[in-house]
Amino acid sequence: MPRTTAPRQTLTATTTDTLRQRILLGEWPAGTQLRQEALSKELGVSRVPLREALRQLEAEGLVAITERRGAVIAQLSLPEVMELLRVRVLLECDMLLEAVPRQTQADLDAAGALLTQFEEALRRRDVGAWGILNSRFHLALYQAANRPQTLALIEQLHNRTDRYTRMQILLTNFSDRAHREHSEMLELCRRKDAISAAAFLRQHILNAEEALEAWHQERQSETGRGARKPA
Repeated sequence: MPRTTAPRQTLTATTTDTLRQRILLGEWPAGTQLRQEALSKELGVSRVPLREALRQLEAEGLVAITERRGAVIAQLSLPEVMELLRVRVLLECDMLLEAVPRQTQADLDAAGALLTQFEEALRRRDVGAWGILNSRFHLALYQAANRPQTLALIEQLHNRTDRYTRMQILLTNFSDRAHREHSEMLELCRRKDAISAAAFLRQHILNAEEALEAWHQERQSETGRGARKPA
């Protein structure tokens, strides 16, 4: 990205998109410090659009900016992740109820194509792609509701919980179940059964929450047992 040939607004948007994708692909673990000087050189942009990009990512909940450490990859506690998943339930089920009656064959085909890509990513164990394709599949189902502001909020929620979704799929052997549930949800949409689709979606998100919470509790238990072992 050249420093002088594009308007600052364009550079800021491009820089934001680049950093967002790298965060969502898991290039930087939670807590990683983003050094502005190094990023400025690597991306070929000045400090101004880079700082603006980091502020945008902070607003999206992907980055935390502090006086002491500057910009770091945001980290959520388990209760915070659970809360965001519950917000997803409220917004997404409402969106799907409105979207299903309006979905065209093209909408359903687009969601089906994303589901195929998601299945292939699971087969390849392409961890970086899981969260992105999962989000795109869900958003494709909601698109027909024609509520762009709500859709943008849902996308931000997906972005904030993406790394936890990927971790939950990877560490809880949830991949087959996730694909089956996505397939069932798409089939309910094809049948134009909005009420059943929304109810299924609610349980789908809650299943992910329960799996993540169970994994966290098991990890805490193992940590506790390890701490009690005699020296």
